[in-house]
Amino acid sequence: MRHSWKRTLVCSLLLAACLYGSARELRTVQAMRPTARIEEVLYISSPDFVRRMSLGYSGLAADIYWTRAVQYFGRKHIFRSNRYDLLDPLLRLATDLDPKLVVGYHFGSVFLAQKPPHGAGEPYKAIELVKRGIERNPREWQLWVDLAFIHYMELNDFVAAAHALEQGSTIPGAHQFLKTTAAAMAQRGGDRETARKLWSYTLETTKDPLIRENAVKHLRALEVDDVVPQLETLVRNFHQRSSVQPRSFAELVAAGWLRRIPVDPLGRPYKLMADGRVEVADPDPLPFITKGLPPGREPSIFDEHGARALREKSKDDPGTKKLFHH
Repeated sequence: MRHSWKRTLVCSLLLAACLYGSARELRTVQAMRPTARIEEVLYISSPDFVRRMSLGYSGLAADIYWTRAVQYFGRKHIFRSNRYDLLDPLLRLATDLDPKLVVGYHFGSVFLAQKPPHGAGEPYKAIELVKRGIERNPREWQLWVDLAFIHYMELNDFVAAAHALEQGSTIPGAHQFLKTTAAAMAQRGGDRETARKLWSYTLETTKDPLIRENAVKHLRALEVDDVVPQLETLVRNFHQRSSVQPRSFAELVAAGWLRRIPVDPLGRPYKLMADGRVEVADPDPLPFITKGLPPGREPSIFDEHGARALREKSKDDPGTKKLFHH
């Protein structure tokens, strides 16, 4: 009995010593790697390995990794972290295991693109993720909206956003607002020729009176933005050759520089200002114009009435809605 008690005591002391030594060793390792964190280590990064280990349940494995990605993002977001190192690898694993996991591309791109602390602040990785999703799911036109949203909101690249929406609009079943929004973005980005083609196509193919009215207004704005710089150049050339600043377009007509007094798309004569600038008679009926505005008047991106109606009509589509509401 006495020998049994002694053995128990000796074993307990040895166990305590081992635990103490392990604790010291752990503190030593942590001191050597002060910036390392266990949660930032992705032990399995190969989708092929996970697919083999899942024994045919790769879809379930994809859901597990997608859930882990969401939890990882949520935890980082709550603590307002500036680093999301595991987010992209987790999203890659989830979508490689299940290439049809559209929700992973959709929300994952938002997680990646948003600036810290609201996201990883990696819009180009978000673009790569969405493009992989588009390649694997060519009939999912909403992914083109996600791609446009990243270009529009995070990179301020209106032309790239317009191109993405235009591509998405060609997919069967795509929402009709992709075409109109693409045209508006191209116009805002300065690509007037593309905008003109898109608005003309919209006008020719849609029967919706609201969309037709919106297309007509944009086409009028494009005409004004083309004509006003041409008229101002003509006025400068006249001034250089004659050393006289014309006071009206009637003088240019009388001098043979113009066939007739120029009018805007509504039939109202353009105004020639004393400093050689050209203005429209009334900018209110011509929303979207960027040229011919009085000093201090900012260009309008949306016609107030049209924008309100477009937002109402796009409420049922979450992908298009986020473009209109920003």
